Amino acid sequence: MTRRLGIIGAGGHGKVVADTAERLGWSEVVFFDPRFGPLEQAHGHWRLLGVPEEAINHDCDGYFVAIGNSQARQRWCEWLLVRGLSLVKLIDPASTVSRYATLESGVLVVAGSVINADTHIARGAIVNTRAAIDHDCTIGAYSHVCPGTALAGAVTVGEHSWLGIGCQVRQGARIGSHVTVGAGATVVSDIEDDLTVVGTPARPQ
Repeated sequence: MTRRLGIIGAGGHGKVVADTAERLGWSEVVFFDPRFGPLEQAHGHWRLLGVPEEAINHDCDGYFVAIGNSQARQRWCEWLLVRGLSLVKLIDPASTVSRYATLESGVLVVAGSVINADTHIARGAIVNTRAAIDHDCTIGAYSHVCPGTALAGAVTVGEHSWLGIGCQVRQGARIGSHVTVGAGATVVSDIEDDLTVVGTPARPQ
C-alpha cells in the first residue's frame, strides 16, 4: 500500500525530513513549495510541486512542515490543521526515544538523537542530529534543538527558541521563549525571554 507524505518547504532541511520519512516507511515523498511557481521540478531525489496554498489538499496521507523559520513553521502547521489535513510527527528509527516521552504533532526527531523518560516535545519542534535530551525536560512549540546539543534533566525551553549546534544546558535550567543560544555555549543559569546568549558560561550578547 502506497503511503504518500507531503512536505511543505523545499529547503535543505526538507531533504533531511524526506530521508527520515523514507526510513520510516513512507513509500512516496513529494514537496510542496509555492515559491517555485506552478511547475513540477526535482528537489534532489524527490518531486517538487510549486503550487499555491489552496492546491494542497487531501491527496497525501500526511503532511509535514520542513521550514527552519519557527514563525513560518507555526503558520503552516496551523494552516494544515485548520483544514483538517493530517500533520504527522517523524521520529527517525535510528534515534532513541523513551516510551514515556510525549511528542506532539509536527515534531521531527533526527537520527542519533536521544530523548529520555517524561520529556515533553511540543508541536512543531525540531530535535536535530545527535541531540541529547535527558529526563523530565520540556521543549516548547516550534523550538529547535540543533545538532549535538545536550540538555541535562528537567530543563525547560520556551516556544520559538533556538539552541545552537553543540550547546550544553545545565540540569534544571529554564530557557525562555524566543531565545537564541549560540553555538557551543554553556547555559548554567536561567535565560529570560527574547535574549541571545553566547559563550561559556552563556551571557547576553
